[in-house]
Amino acid sequence: MKYVGAHVSAAGGVENAPLNAQRIGATAFALFTKNQRQWAAKPLAEDSIHRFKVNCRKSGFSPDQILAHDSYLINLGHPQTAGLEKSRKAFIDEMQRCQQLGLNTLNFHPGSHLNQISAAGCLARIAESINVALDRTAGVTAVIENTAGQGTNMGHRFEHLAAMIDAVEDKQRVGVCLDTCHTVSAGYDLITPEGYTQTLAVFDEVVGFEYLKGLHLNDDKKALGSRVDRHASLGQGTIGLETFRMIMNDARFDGIPLILETPDHSRWAEEIRMLQAMMAD
Repeated sequence: MKYVGAHVSAAGGVENAPLNAQRIGATAFALFTKNQRQWAAKPLAEDSIHRFKVNCRKSGFSPDQILAHDSYLINLGHPQTAGLEKSRKAFIDEMQRCQQLGLNTLNFHPGSHLNQISAAGCLARIAESINVALDRTAGVTAVIENTAGQGTNMGHRFEHLAAMIDAVEDKQRVGVCLDTCHTVSAGYDLITPEGYTQTLAVFDEVVGFEYLKGLHLNDDKKALGSRVDRHASLGQGTIGLETFRMIMNDARFDGIPLILETPDHSRWAEEIRMLQAMMAD
């Protein structure tokens, strides 16, 4: 079973997210549980929590079909103590919000060394941050998103993901979300059939498909190995539609949220229908 959707708006309250997903024909969705560009946010209201759960149930979304995303401000590998503590506090708050909403997973960008500490030191800080957050929460899996490797961002190599997972104490509550655009921009070929097969074989060997908790479906405005993060609508970038056809017919991506983050939101319903039509066609 493929769960396909998009990162929908939660404007006006998190309870609106499942309704927005239903309107575009989604069978999965992602959301921010708070404003992603602000550090502080009011606690979730009990009424909003209740209505979110009711709307999910009425719209046919189980927690396995939902992938929450944390704030873009958070840097769990921050080289300075003040920035690190601020990020950890915000991340724990995001994990607690997922708990309140009955969600199983929180997707996040791992962090950046800002040219102030080593890459290895940054990866160790990120893993330590995950351990701190897992110790203070329950029932929510921390899902590390691979990156394009832009600037000083960590997580663009599969070895980075493996190193972070290896240092997390509770392996049952850590996972990975692969982004197709980020993967290609980082230099992994998903474009050709041979590259697709080889890239996923390397991922399985280095990280392991057992840790895969979600997939972001985005075409790429930039070239293979560009290290630049620029999403494109499906079929309008350098990846092309055949890669998404392979994904939709690959059983390894069954049962996890497959989430569009493509830039033209008006095309999401069309893209979802197109992806669904690709299965065994």
